[in-house]
Amino acid sequence: MGVTCVSQMPVAEGKSVQQTVELLTRKLEMLGAEKQGTFCVDCETYHTAASTLGSQGQAGKLMYVMHNSEYPLSCFALFENGPCLTADTNFDVLMVKLKGFFQSAKASKIETRGTRYQYCDFLVKVGTVTMGPSARGISVEVEYGPCVVASDCWSLLLEFLQSFLGSHTPAAPAVFGNKHDAVYGPADTMVQYMELFNKIRKQQQVPVAGIR
Repeated sequence: MGVTCVSQMPVAEGKSVQQTVELLTRKLEMLGAEKQGTFCVDCETYHTAASTLGSQGQAGKLMYVMHNSEYPLSCFALFENGPCLTADTNFDVLMVKLKGFFQSAKASKIETRGTRYQYCDFLVKVGTVTMGPSARGISVEVEYGPCVVASDCWSLLLEFLQSFLGSHTPAAPAVFGNKHDAVYGPADTMVQYMELFNKIRKQQQVPVAGIR
């Protein structure tokens, strides 16, 4: 596990989500990247049960339960702007037992699936983000394996991102600023995916061009 940057790639003008994914993966292959299997990251939203809020009118909290195929034996539970709990896969069963406190939001599941590519010390994952049957956007994850401190390798990550994302190269993820010289871990990647999924959810008030 190295340092990872997760970002959204806009759909190319006049293209569909799938066509844009193909353009990206073609660029990677031209650089010399090799396919290394597939990946999946999913997220389900839970909200605080109304029965636990009392009569004070306080706002309920959202919790995101997430899985990443890179960590098949783990489950991640995140609060927005809050902590990230890493548990084993039985956490999903626990959520069923906690339905008096947290309830699954209807039609809230969102996921990204795609192909993993290896290029030298970089692991790149380009995925199609879907909600239900519809493609909603494109995720790009780049991991630099040899380093575990974000501040030590961001300039190198940025240079590589620019080589195939061009003008769509992202700024440094917010989670990097919180890490300073601390060791980067899987929970930091899941926080980035949570932020990406929430951004795409908000964008979907308007349909994505090229999607039927």
